[in-house]
Amino acid sequence: MPAKEVNPDLQKERNTATFNPREFSVLWAGGEDRFQEKKTLEKLFLEDPALQDDLPISYLSHKELYEHSLRKACIIGEKIRKLRADGEDGVDTYNALLGGSLGAAILKEGNPLALHYVMFVPTIMGQGTMDQQVEWLSKAWDCEIIGTYAQTELGHGTFLRGLETRADYDAKTQEFVINTPSLSAYKWWPGGLGHTANHAVVVAQLYTKGEFRGLAPFIVQLRDSDTHNPMPGIDIGDIGTKLGMKGVNNGYLGLKNVRVPLNNMLMKNQQVLPDGTYVAPKNSVLTYGTMMFVRCALIRDTAQSLAKASTIATRYSAVRRQSPIDPNQPEPQIMDHTTQQLKVFPQIAKAIVFKTTGDGIWNMYNVISGEIEQGNLDRLPEMHALSCCLKAICSADATAGVETCRLSCGGHGYMDCSNFPTIYGMSTAVCTYEGENTVMLLQTARYLVKVYGQALNGEKLVPTVSYINDAVNQKKFVNFDGSLESIVKAFQFVAANKTRIAYEQIELRRKQGHGTEVAANLCGTFLTAAADLHGRAFLAQTAYTELLALSRNVSPALADVLKVVLELYLVEACLNRIGDFLRFIDLTDHDVTQLEVRLENCLKRLRPNAVTLVDSFDLHDRVLDSALGAYDGNVYEHIFESTKKNPLNKEPVNGAFHKYLKPFMKAHL
Repeated sequence: MPAKEVNPDLQKERNTATFNPREFSVLWAGGEDRFQEKKTLEKLFLEDPALQDDLPISYLSHKELYEHSLRKACIIGEKIRKLRADGEDGVDTYNALLGGSLGAAILKEGNPLALHYVMFVPTIMGQGTMDQQVEWLSKAWDCEIIGTYAQTELGHGTFLRGLETRADYDAKTQEFVINTPSLSAYKWWPGGLGHTANHAVVVAQLYTKGEFRGLAPFIVQLRDSDTHNPMPGIDIGDIGTKLGMKGVNNGYLGLKNVRVPLNNMLMKNQQVLPDGTYVAPKNSVLTYGTMMFVRCALIRDTAQSLAKASTIATRYSAVRRQSPIDPNQPEPQIMDHTTQQLKVFPQIAKAIVFKTTGDGIWNMYNVISGEIEQGNLDRLPEMHALSCCLKAICSADATAGVETCRLSCGGHGYMDCSNFPTIYGMSTAVCTYEGENTVMLLQTARYLVKVYGQALNGEKLVPTVSYINDAVNQKKFVNFDGSLESIVKAFQFVAANKTRIAYEQIELRRKQGHGTEVAANLCGTFLTAAADLHGRAFLAQTAYTELLALSRNVSPALADVLKVVLELYLVEACLNRIGDFLRFIDLTDHDVTQLEVRLENCLKRLRPNAVTLVDSFDLHDRVLDSALGAYDGNVYEHIFESTKKNPLNKEPVNGAFHKYLKPFMKAHL
């Protein structure tokens, strides 16, 4: 983006930076090829007048917003179709348009077709037989059918065994009869379900020969292919307005004696034969692959939310001048206030660490998926545990970070034109969908308690929990010298001890006569704390390993900045959990004070490069969509321009004055 009429304070920040922003932009994008692909996609999509908004969407009604979003979604879909025909529709393209910053730039409140690509198609690929994939995938890829994924119900979400939707096999007709037997059984929340999709993968409790078999996925036609009217037995609609993701068209679905053919049950992992004989999956966890895939993708999405929020807050902090530090000097940039730095700079560091970790988890998922395809399930529990806790931690931290950035911008951050409300609405949704965060931590904790028992028996654990082996044999942490390596090791030691306490508490409850599940419930706070520290130890280790590795392969100037980012992240993360560190490690008052001093020092060292670092995220102004965070830094001009788009300001006197206010004012005369 050219520096045209840029705010002088912002331009000065860029002129005095010590590294080349393009170098980090290429790194952030994943290499030169991906950087150029990103630029090409931005040109193709962001310069299309049909994908631009004449009126801020916050002024649209719920119905208008859906229609506006669907129009844009179809234009995007047509462009994807063309890219696919030309062989240019790689995974990165779908990530950028459906979960990434490019898609958010075009559709601020979400894409009503997103679940078609993100859940419907991957579920058919992951759980359909080869014949079923041949039958359904070409139609889905070409959007001859539009699908969604209907699992969550009005009465049940994360607890899948509690789902009430029921599919009974009728051997006489070789069909499944699907019902939602109560109001709480209605499917609730699937994106695009309301008025967009005409098919869905419906997850239901399967019964054959009168016996319960477990959960199974079924492809169900919801609407007529031509008229789009609901099919017989289908009760369907939009669930209404929400805090965020207002354009996604989340829907509800009731089914009454809806019949689907035998082959509409996805049978890669489990089968029902024509006579009703049930063939169980070799491993029941295989059916959860789709959700694990999405959780891994979400970790990277949280980094994008933090990147956007911290970019807006950092640029605003460089432009806004207020509250003299020295009464005899002019008002400084608010970024010169240490307290402002403490709000904003750690969010920049988290964005970088979450992105680095997300890339690693994504690669790990792809490797383990290949192993699963070959029948090797050894690392599946490890992957499931890691994806659960990282999804929970990164989404919670990102949401808190977005809010902190909003607060750092004062009253202007509360305005819709700041784009913080939309970023927050999209971020906080991740804390709930694809597994509510507390439940995710509990699932990780169950795995941790199990492997802790294995470690006590002398078994060698897999790499991501091998630190528990070390801690079992190391009763005391020695030589905390404040180095980054010692902070990482301390995180692992603390995490291992939190797991030890959870394990001991559960064992204590068992000895008191409680069953395993009751004991786990009684120890819930111990379990979630253990999972949280496990995830944070993994983030610390990944940050330390990956950022140091990156710093060895970039220019010395950028390497210096990355080392400051790493130190800032680790020191702040340690101080945020200082109570746990003090509990398990012999830290002195001096040790803690030194950490606090180092934190301030990190903020001071990052200060000269903060603006250029967020510039390096290379977020297009359309992506940020913020009067406070535009590249040119003309904050006040952009805020005032936003008021001119307000429909209320199109006339000098609103009609409500004559209709209501004037009669009220004159009533006493």
